[in-house]
Amino acid sequence: MKQIQLTVAFLLLLSITGLQAQTRWFNPLKAETAVIQNQGWTDEIGRSFTRLPERAGQVVRKAVWNLSKNAAGLSIHFYTNAPEITIRYSVTGPFAMNHMPATGVSGVDLYAIDEDGNWKRAWGSYDFSDTIRYQYQHLFPSRYHKKGFEYRLFLPLYNSIKWMEIGVPEEAYFEFIPVLKEKPVIVYGTSIAQGGCASRPAMGWTNILSRKLDYPVVNLAFSGNGPFEKAVVDLINEQEAAAYVFDCLPNMGALSQEEVYYRVLYGVKTIRKNHKAPILLTDHIGYFNDQTDSTRAAVWQRLNATQWKAYTELKKQGVRDLYYLTRDSIRFPVDGTVDYVHPNDLGMQAYADAYEPVLRTLLNMPQGKTGTTRPVSQRREAGGYEWKKRHAQELQFNQDQPPAQVIIGNSITHYWAGEPRAHVVRGEKSWNQYLSGFRNMGFGWDRIENVLWRVYHGELDGYTAKNIVLMIGTNNIGGNTDADIVRGLDFLLQQIRQRQPKANIKLVGIFPRRNTEARIASLNKQLQAVAQKGRFIFADPGKQLLLPSGKINETLFTDGLHPNEEGYARLAKAVAGF
Repeated sequence: MKQIQLTVAFLLLLSITGLQAQTRWFNPLKAETAVIQNQGWTDEIGRSFTRLPERAGQVVRKAVWNLSKNAAGLSIHFYTNAPEITIRYSVTGPFAMNHMPATGVSGVDLYAIDEDGNWKRAWGSYDFSDTIRYQYQHLFPSRYHKKGFEYRLFLPLYNSIKWMEIGVPEEAYFEFIPVLKEKPVIVYGTSIAQGGCASRPAMGWTNILSRKLDYPVVNLAFSGNGPFEKAVVDLINEQEAAAYVFDCLPNMGALSQEEVYYRVLYGVKTIRKNHKAPILLTDHIGYFNDQTDSTRAAVWQRLNATQWKAYTELKKQGVRDLYYLTRDSIRFPVDGTVDYVHPNDLGMQAYADAYEPVLRTLLNMPQGKTGTTRPVSQRREAGGYEWKKRHAQELQFNQDQPPAQVIIGNSITHYWAGEPRAHVVRGEKSWNQYLSGFRNMGFGWDRIENVLWRVYHGELDGYTAKNIVLMIGTNNIGGNTDADIVRGLDFLLQQIRQRQPKANIKLVGIFPRRNTEARIASLNKQLQAVAQKGRFIFADPGKQLLLPSGKINETLFTDGLHPNEEGYARLAKAVAGF
């Protein structure tokens, strides 16, 4: 019997060793470029799991410095087609707290973004020991992209990471995504913003907000130690942000009214002196035992009144782009805490739901109720190019060579010609003759909502264009009603005008395609009315691709949708002319 047990143990060891040999491990701190997202100070600390640069240890209090080593709000983005993903790592502190589980304090959370930009939570088994291990199995393959999905891994909220590795089968594709270059939303706050007491990292409200906006959010919240201090404000002042959020009142109860007032004034004025980005002050949410503890309500009411007084004084002094999120606006549920103040997941969702519409307004990123008016990324291209890499390439081109003329579209634009050059070019002759001065912002498989995402993520920022052509909508034909397509294009045109108010903006009617000619002709009449109402230019050169019968001329297409060289030639002059 003993011999049998030894044999089984030996075979099990061989099996484990074999599995280990079949897994490739990737260390995010050893990637070619910095990959720790939502961090700030990337040039200084981008290859660590901390939230403040080393020099901050000399200026902030010890408690703040120690908490800055917690990985709250940090994430890692990567591409993989692996059917199985394993995360292994170790942490420095206890796994759990009395009022917060190990999954929130020390765990991780993995989300996939599919080909259509939908977020999907991956659920995995986990084990907390000296080496914490999360294992995600039976992951769905991508329907389109051979390199799989984009994944986002949210790191522990209340613990510090010693080391971490991501493992996939050795035959699987894996690639880290470099740190996003967009100016983030920076949040300075208390335990509530750090993530206490979410059940898992993705349920911290700054992480929920980051998913809602699909935008970087830097978490500079320190549990019990976020009282709007000068040392932290001065560090934040070093960082360019899209918006600054100060949610510090829950840690300011021990301060006098005069000190609270002074700190709010100093924080806002310091940021405003160097930065033009919006600043948002947030009320204390209150204590949820103030119905039974008579001392509680007086504390948060005093703090809110004092911050509001400082806010009104700052507005009187002419401080611009200063905003306020009131307690009533947060609509915090009575069952939203684990104790008297720390949110559970329900409370965290309430915070994120309150912040989202305010920040969408401040960031100029509104969204409507239909799919065509809600910005979303995509990854439907089966090969040839990577959608977000092309987006990054466009941003770099715009920075290096600001364009005077832009043409925005889908694969019909993408595969025409021009820079950035596509892997497929079908109309170079006509492009060079009529459109050589245009920047090609066409992305294969794009729909209206995908262009909206690109507009919201900087492709029309930082330069002044003279002419902008929009040719989008054909990829919405299969999944959206005519009303939604018209509504989406109307919405998109308004967002383009917001960012390029001096440009001549032309909407080009949807080009005819096989078996949908009559529908598209009807759609284009509605789009012409939208353009006229909004004082945009409208052109419908796609009629040049039709036979007298109203059907497409197949000799002008490669596949009933994409024009060939002759087809492009018939479109070019009308597309380019203003």
